[in-house]
Amino acid sequence: MTETLPPCPECSSAYTYEMGALLVCPECGHEWSPASAEPAGSGAGDGVTRDAVGNVLADGDTVTVVKTLKVKGSPSGIKAGTKVRNIRLVDGVDGHDIDCKIDGFGPMQLKSSVVKKA
Repeated sequence: MTETLPPCPECSSAYTYEMGALLVCPECGHEWSPASAEPAGSGAGDGVTRDAVGNVLADGDTVTVVKTLKVKGSPSGIKAGTKVRNIRLVDGVDGHDIDCKIDGFGPMQLKSSVVKKA
């Protein structure tokens, strides 16, 4: 291999690999696009909300939950693959930047790092 891949931005693992158009970390499971790897330092302050893969999110988008989430007071939680329609981007508390209504759970806030644009 002549090309060296960047380390994982989540866990700093050096064992990243390419899968299609994405880079993947086998240790923590984080996926990101190579284009978003370079401006990661400046991308946080540009006011754009991005999903777990790096797609830009906007009000009214439909997203899919990428990992199972525990919900306080619910025995099952939100399963991976759950579609959430008509999201609204907000300045939430503790990184929760998506305001939405999930069928069976009601209104709640999600982090953009746990959803993927559908």
